[in-house]
Amino acid sequence: MPTPTRADARRNRALVLQAARSAFAERGLEVPLDEIARRAGVGAGTVYRHFPSKEALFRAAVRDRLRLFADTAGDLAEADDPGGVFFRFLASVVRLSAPNRALGEALEAAGELGPGPVAEGPAGPELEFLVALGVLLTRAQQAGAVRADVDLADVRTLLTGCLAMERRRSVGPGPVGADTEPGAAPAGRMTTLMLDGLRADRTVTELPVVGSSVRNETGCAVCGAVLAVARTGRPARYCGGACRQKAHRARRTAPPDRR
Repeated sequence: MPTPTRADARRNRALVLQAARSAFAERGLEVPLDEIARRAGVGAGTVYRHFPSKEALFRAAVRDRLRLFADTAGDLAEADDPGGVFFRFLASVVRLSAPNRALGEALEAAGELGPGPVAEGPAGPELEFLVALGVLLTRAQQAGAVRADVDLADVRTLLTGCLAMERRRSVGPGPVGADTEPGAAPAGRMTTLMLDGLRADRTVTELPVVGSSVRNETGCAVCGAVLAVARTGRPARYCGGACRQKAHRARRTAPPDRR
């Protein structure tokens, strides 16, 4: 049978983990292990005995919160009003995570792990969160609440950027307001801007397509298809004869004041 962990060793591990949560929340991965050891009241060797690297300690410090986010998203996967659920969940994640640099860095690192099945081991909570968020996103898009031209990578990037913007611009005491820039805004303002950018609306700006040139491109006046740039003569207004005929019929049947 394995030797039971001594009470003082368990206590030291708990002290290190508590100090790490506080230090990483304030400074992210840039905080040195010596600083965490000092806050925990133990030596650096004690930290390394429990956590072989700073990255391992970092993951342990954020694992519980990320798993809570993932579990919450999973519980909401079959909820009514998928659009409202998606937006409220994202807003809650930002509100709870903005004071915590470590969570923002963990979410950003999760996207670098790449697509595929949820990883086992230390990377699990980050990917579990992204998978659960992807389910909420898909349901919200199917309900017509979220624009169809964004994907999970877009949402993750917006989320991590929003966390940074809330830290920079939010007013108020504590870690969030400690490094604000001039012209600080009420907490939640950046979140509102992010969420509005995700809403399905006919007036939103169309996103550029990867690998295509959109410079000087125009769309068919009937169907919106991209038209080739005219090298000579008058620029085309329609993609082909069918759309040209539709436009002609529409003009003939329209009231005189709208022709």
